Amino acid sequence: MNFLKSISDYDTLVFDCDGVILNSNRVKTEAFYVAALAYGEAAANALKNYHVLNGGISRYKKFHYFLQEIVPKYAPSIEGPNYETLLEVFSKYVHESLLRCEVAEGLRELREITSNTNWLIVSGGDQVELNEIFSLRGLDTMFDGGIFGSPDTKELILAREYAKGNIGHRALFLGDSKYDYEAAKSGNLDFIFLYKWTEFVDYKHFFIDKPVITHKDIQSLL
Repeated sequence: MNFLKSISDYDTLVFDCDGVILNSNRVKTEAFYVAALAYGEAAANALKNYHVLNGGISRYKKFHYFLQEIVPKYAPSIEGPNYETLLEVFSKYVHESLLRCEVAEGLRELREITSNTNWLIVSGGDQVELNEIFSLRGLDTMFDGGIFGSPDTKELILAREYAKGNIGHRALFLGDSKYDYEAAKSGNLDFIFLYKWTEFVDYKHFFIDKPVITHKDIQSLL
């Protein structure tokens, strides 16, 4: 990673959503617990912990893991909801909460000082859901490069958009998880870790020997 002198020197800014643009990490954590609770508290807590340890990975992979690995271990005798129903419960809870949760301070000011920079969302959240939420909250117009999410992985999205020319050679990823860093590294993007809303509790130790800048939030970048 070879950081430029100013954030306005980048031709592309890539943002994660949960924990970066929206204060929604706890929303997603609660939603996994609520959706899985039909299988009992032990299974629901196991899924919640798995989610926190694997921030940024899509709900689709996490619910597959839940049914294949967690349920047989913690709730083998319980006939709970199937994969599609789990996703429905999760999505309903998340959708209602994302319409209310806090938006990062300084976002519009950063857009103003990077007016010539292409902005993208690359998230583990569902792509259709993300576009709807950002539209309803009046945030979509800031992300002229597009709003992307699962079921595609972040690595796939970054590689695809780079190949299309939608991500330039001078690109910066703003994230709040270990997976965000790994995705940025795979795409050869510079990376800044934002810690205000992160659930990655061990980030200081993880980044101690890595070429990563940490900031509290988007406001602090100004």
